[in-house]
Amino acid sequence: MIADRLITDCHIATMVAGSEPYGAIEDGAILILDGRIAWVGPRADLPAHQVAETDRLDGRWVTPGLIDCHTHLVFGGDRSGEFEQRLGGATYEEIARAGGGIVSSVAATRAASEDELYASALARLEGLKATGVTTVEIKSGYGLDRDSELKMLRVARRIGHEAGVRVRTSYLGLHAMPPEHRTDRAGYVDLAVDEILPAAHAEGLVDAVDAYCEPIAFSSDEVGRLFDKARALGLPVKLHADQLSDGGGASLAARYGALSADHVEHTTEAGVQAMAQAGVVAVLLPGAYLMLRETTLPPVDLFRQHGVQMAVATDCNPGTSPVASMTAALNLACVQFRLTPEEALAGATRVAAKALGLGDEIGTLEAGKTADLAVWDIERPAELCYWLGKPMLARRYVAGAPD
Repeated sequence: MIADRLITDCHIATMVAGSEPYGAIEDGAILILDGRIAWVGPRADLPAHQVAETDRLDGRWVTPGLIDCHTHLVFGGDRSGEFEQRLGGATYEEIARAGGGIVSSVAATRAASEDELYASALARLEGLKATGVTTVEIKSGYGLDRDSELKMLRVARRIGHEAGVRVRTSYLGLHAMPPEHRTDRAGYVDLAVDEILPAAHAEGLVDAVDAYCEPIAFSSDEVGRLFDKARALGLPVKLHADQLSDGGGASLAARYGALSADHVEHTTEAGVQAMAQAGVVAVLLPGAYLMLRETTLPPVDLFRQHGVQMAVATDCNPGTSPVASMTAALNLACVQFRLTPEEALAGATRVAAKALGLGDEIGTLEAGKTADLAVWDIERPAELCYWLGKPMLARRYVAGAPD
């Protein structure tokens, strides 16, 4: 077998479903050719081969590169001052009335240049990369006008081209009502659906379409208009669903065959059943749950009972989840939501890939898949969910190339 690289003297958590826990291979090896896995298995079964390079990992663990399938990584400004205000007793509504909240992020994002947005996003991305992330989803949604939404998506594309990660973009035009449209709600929905999305799609900036379906955001009818347009353009959809109330978001996501329904703390059993029938992934976002001091847990037992696959993501954003560590998200998913470490790690690999429509490309270590790998200084995979803040990453490989 001809290969570009042999990775050996390692243990491998392939994360292939239905095999050993974590799909583990003790004392394994991986052959890589043209950026893809050519062979993976026990080192004792390694086929005859010729390779250009050999990496001996001294008994370290290898997992698929982690996948952060829900982020708002690109934005302008800083809202740490609001964090202090909330801790001092100010309510979200009081802060918003004073010009804070999402309105401040929108103003700062609109004012920032593409280069400024790129530089600030890279600083946050470094935290994700340092915790094993090789693929990240990035949403728009802090521009809320044509030029600013396209600007955010261009920055996201640039990150994917230049920053050593695979990027999937999501258009989130229905995220909040921009201040200039407070008295013209229908006009903004028309703009987001009929002008901004087609323009972004025509420029090749959109991989999926997202929306925020809540009484404080957008209705099922409004989101349905956006999703109908996405369907006409051939784009998959996903949804911020049932985060603060049972608004029927999970069922709406299922009706449109969404890749995922995200947050889902208030999803009912009927919504869970609809997700299961449609194959919709539940994306759990424990950072937002922590920062908002939520008390209603997502229905994890119902997801298990009905066979809904669960992903885990950081939801990195300036307001409700300033989390830039994938391993921290794994820990919080286990501690707060009672996921097992294997469920959480699957949620950041195999299931997260499905939530991005990339299940055939990444998320497990199997022959034919892209060689996105993370190498860890750990004794067992559960450590990735156990430690908070401990540096564990030894190196990443993106499409077979080491950092």
